Amino acid sequence: MSEPSKFLKLLDDYLSSYMTCSIGASPNTIISYKYAFRLLIEFMFSKKDIPADKISFEQLDYYTLMAFFDWIEKERGCSASTKNQRLSAFISFSEYAQNRDFDAASIFRSSVIKIPMKKAQKKQRAVFSVQEIKILLQLPDNIKETGLRDKVLLSLMYASGARAQEICDLTVGNIQFNPKGATINIKGKGSKTRRIGISDACTTILQNYIAHRRIESKPDRHIFSSQTHEQMTVSCIEGIFKKYVHVAKKENPSLFCEDSYPPHSMRHSTASHMLEAGVPIVVIKNFLGHASLQTTQIYAELSQNTVDKHLKEWNHKWFPENFSEKEEAVKKNNMPEFLNL
Repeated sequence: MSEPSKFLKLLDDYLSSYMTCSIGASPNTIISYKYAFRLLIEFMFSKKDIPADKISFEQLDYYTLMAFFDWIEKERGCSASTKNQRLSAFISFSEYAQNRDFDAASIFRSSVIKIPMKKAQKKQRAVFSVQEIKILLQLPDNIKETGLRDKVLLSLMYASGARAQEICDLTVGNIQFNPKGATINIKGKGSKTRRIGISDACTTILQNYIAHRRIESKPDRHIFSSQTHEQMTVSCIEGIFKKYVHVAKKENPSLFCEDSYPPHSMRHSTASHMLEAGVPIVVIKNFLGHASLQTTQIYAELSQNTVDKHLKEWNHKWFPENFSEKEEAVKKNNMPEFLNL
């Protein structure tokens, strides 16, 4: 990379020194801000053919920035809250840059502050992607007792689509193991009971966990306990979710973009992924224990949004307009080292 531009030089100082030493920003905030500028550099190169070391403040005018935010929303699938996080990073840096080089940064600063925060649309259900589910299920440490419990808990919630309270209420006697897997009797809302089957993989770890706890012959024992209660509570599950989602966000800043993921997100995800896999919606209704098909129908809308997003990513990955140009682009762009996550 050639001599860095004023933009890159000030950005390096801002992220590497100012945020850490002067204002004491948290590591998570710094990672989030770095990712915002990584996206901007990617946009400038892929859409404007301007490599990182050639980006100037003058090029970051109002129309360019609006095009960038349109790009992350439509092509990257960013939510309103994520878009606002990226804008906040730009606003903060623009103020810093203008205070240090008024003439150079004035266009960037005046353009950034004209861009309105995006109003959040009607709150949609937070749904994990399949990739995010895989990441979550790998986070618990199996060596530790609580880590093993958490892994089985998260796996069973995804495999069963059960509500948090239904998971808390599960006892050994509610589960029947057989050569083909396991069947679970779930007591849902209104004391309605449903029988569902779970995958072989989840059956194995669930059966091993019950054996590990030595409760196979105790039908009234609850499957999941907390450190203080024989039966786990919903608030405990909420704490488990919060813990692992926090770690997942920190380690994967480009994923887990929703503001929060309550335990019910796992149920939403199970339903959406089943629909995407071609499972009839009536089957999903019975699997989830919905009283009305209208309730289940919500997942059709959720799933279509996810399908559109995945199709776009799939086409972009496997059918680039010019593969050789894409390879060369990676070599030419040279993301600055200070933006490494």
